Amino acid sequence: MAAYWFLFHQGNILLTDKGTIPLSKEIPFPNIEESNIFHLPDVEERSCYAATLETPITESCYKMIPLRASFEMLPSILYRMAAKSYELLYWNANTNYCGACGALMKRHTEISKICSCCGKEIWPSASAAIIVAITRGHEILLVQSKKFRGNYFGLVAGFVETGETLEECVHREVMEETGITIKKLKYFSSQAWPYPFNIMIGFTAEYAHGDLQLQRSELNAGGWYKLNNLPEIPEKVSLARQLIDAVKNDICHQ
Repeated sequence: MAAYWFLFHQGNILLTDKGTIPLSKEIPFPNIEESNIFHLPDVEERSCYAATLETPITESCYKMIPLRASFEMLPSILYRMAAKSYELLYWNANTNYCGACGALMKRHTEISKICSCCGKEIWPSASAAIIVAITRGHEILLVQSKKFRGNYFGLVAGFVETGETLEECVHREVMEETGITIKKLKYFSSQAWPYPFNIMIGFTAEYAHGDLQLQRSELNAGGWYKLNNLPEIPEKVSLARQLIDAVKNDICHQ
């Protein structure tokens, strides 16, 4: 049976001209080194492989698009495998040398490398980040980060620090970025976020106390917005959008 091939070049994924993941029983292109192919878990009883293309594919029966754009084209199970593939390839490309002694790292298993000199073994590890939807009655707190690519508004978010629980991180990030306190913190969902290598943990919460004081070093703008009159918000692929949609649906139907 032909296998799924998740192939990338500089952050773009290869799809067929019909917007599907290429299928092939063998290595589909000559510019793929066999030693750099990763065997992934099966999908729909098909084998799956991930690899980096040395050069982009320009044949008319294929197209290369940003991974994020493929969300609108691929079934959820294939998009999630594409995201896993990208994270694994990113990790592989950025761990060529041992962080302890500087020697070359070698593939040990499908998801680990071992140092050719000191024997240090490493595995892919995603950075944990929280994201929280804060409501005040029929309003939601939206912010615009200086890191956003576009004019949309999102949610308070930030990376978990060492020695910190997820809940502590939420309270700290909210205070640092907005100056307010929250209550009724509740876990919502999580999402692998391969841009490039994060795991997002989503929460909902309610406003408790304080006046809004934006952290200008991090945010361009922010404020309370009526749930029935929102500005431009993140695309559907993101956990931020899922949180906003869920909160809006829940509160507006009370």
